Amino acid sequence: MAEIRTQTKSIMLAGVGGQGTILAAKILSEGLTRGGYDVKMSEIHGMSQRGGSVTSHVRYGENVYSPVIAQGKADIICSFEKLEAMRCLPYLKPGGTLIVNDYELYPLPVLTGSASYPERILESLQEQADDCRIVPAHSEAAKLGNSRAENILLLGVLIPIMGLDEIPWEDMIRELVKQQLVDINLKAFALGRTYQ
Repeated sequence: MAEIRTQTKSIMLAGVGGQGTILAAKILSEGLTRGGYDVKMSEIHGMSQRGGSVTSHVRYGENVYSPVIAQGKADIICSFEKLEAMRCLPYLKPGGTLIVNDYELYPLPVLTGSASYPERILESLQEQADDCRIVPAHSEAAKLGNSRAENILLLGVLIPIMGLDEIPWEDMIRELVKQQLVDINLKAFALGRTYQ
């Protein structure tokens, strides 16, 4: 644990506005802070709050000086949407882990017909990332009763990869998720932890 604590780790969460990317980053940051890490988080929003690209950079360790992840330096990228995973791939370091929600949310140019959604994204990601984990988070969360819990399900996938199971993540979910959605999000988190 001492070695992990002194070495700064970089996690990027990427999605589309409305997918809960920032909530997941806040839960992650709060849990890491309570776990005794120095944590820095930054958010980058696309053109619009809902529907545009959203990325959250979370960096943690003993002493973290910058909240921003440089290209080729992310230990893990957790993407809530396939095209966003492709867009953020240059940030993943060699040997890093890419977690991808097998889900498509069409950006405005695709919806207006001025562009087409790329084909074979998952195949391309698997070819380019050393460790690519594809998770049907949207459909699995929908089976639980609320597809919007996909963000917390993906957080459940992420935590064991980070090797930080000792932090009481469920407490962070209870505190930061709307009260009426806590139960389903705890179920989604538990399900996410089974995807290894």
